[in-house]
Amino acid sequence: MSAGNTDAGVGSRALLEVVDLHTHFITPRGVARAVDGISFKLERGRMLGIVGESGSGKSVLSRTIIDILPHDGSVLYQGRVLFEGRDLRTLSRRQMRDVRGRDIAMVFQDPMSSLNPVKKIGHQITEVLKKRRGFSSVDARIQASNLVASVGIPDPEQQLNRYPMHLSGGMRQRVAIAIALAGQPKLLIADEPTTALDVSVQAQIMSLLRRIQKERNMAVIFISHNLGIIAGYTDDVAVMYAGQIVEYCETQSLLKNMRMPYTEDLKNSAPELSAKPHSRLTAIPGLPPNLLDIPPGCRFHQRCRYARQKCKTAMPTLAAEGGDAGHLYACWYPLANREAEA
Repeated sequence: MSAGNTDAGVGSRALLEVVDLHTHFITPRGVARAVDGISFKLERGRMLGIVGESGSGKSVLSRTIIDILPHDGSVLYQGRVLFEGRDLRTLSRRQMRDVRGRDIAMVFQDPMSSLNPVKKIGHQITEVLKKRRGFSSVDARIQASNLVASVGIPDPEQQLNRYPMHLSGGMRQRVAIAIALAGQPKLLIADEPTTALDVSVQAQIMSLLRRIQKERNMAVIFISHNLGIIAGYTDDVAVMYAGQIVEYCETQSLLKNMRMPYTEDLKNSAPELSAKPHSRLTAIPGLPPNLLDIPPGCRFHQRCRYARQKCKTAMPTLAAEGGDAGHLYACWYPLANREAEA
């Protein structure tokens, strides 16, 4: 696990390395810096949680990694995305299509956006098995049934003959996961796959992803706006704000020693199961900065209750302090230091 500056490809164990990645959108009003200088590494068998508010750049980052954003001149890219040492940004469109689904797969927030509503579940899974893994029709059907059973769907043979509209939201998401797993990917990216589900189904889907990840020694990037979900299931956490990573560390380190005020606000704004019904949620004051016109200094300073003059003029770098080299944060006045001063 590491973030910040990376020496890509030099004696690295990482399956995925993102190096100084920028994704900027050209709009009539100017350039929106959706992803603005992100670097991190992800090793095999690790689950990285990426958390942040809506608009922080999480989904744009994932779509840049698997190269599904437009190539019509409306998006500017810079930086490297190395998968097993190979820079995906240098591949042709055809080569990248071979990587998607086979080496890297993605599960989206709304399964109905990825499932074909007019094709039966079985056809959608066997299609991947035949195309990506060369299965015969008979073998693909058997494997499809096994995949459906592996994601916790009862009576898999019957479910293969159903259409997505006949399934609940949780079941559709399980089918989407089964399709993603059909190509035996080494990296699975799950982009807020539990957002539209109730709490009990969320826990089931997260437990399923964690179990499958462990069984297959697969790397997973799990994207969410809910720090509580991230904290319960991931190995490492990257906190994103306004297109940048502002805190990065192992999950347990984050829970024990949170440094970035924005991370603290994300934690406090998450709903609690113990809260009384209709309790008012704690909101982070203000709004994220306009990505077309990002102010100087720390990008969070306009909303931070601890901000000082330095925060308004100088941007902090993502770096470690003291003996914990694995805990990176971008803050001039981190929480632990502030508590010591008090």
